[in-house]
Amino acid sequence: MKKNIGPFDQWLRAAIGFILLVLAGTGTIGVWGYIGVIPLVTAMVGYCPLYRVLGVNTLPGVRKST
Repeated sequence: MKKNIGPFDQWLRAAIGFILLVLAGTGTIGVWGYIGVIPLVTAMVGYCPLYRVLGVNTLPGVRKST
């Protein structure tokens, strides 16, 4: 698994995931808020399977290989 998530993308994913989990845990939003685990985990490992399928790479200085 090669990393394909850049630093800004990681920060944004972690923030969104954390916010969703907090809102779900406090009952502000429904159970669907626990989907925040996905962006939080992808931020921690630095890899997004969907990005690989779509050919996206947000790491700075990394070129897409053809």
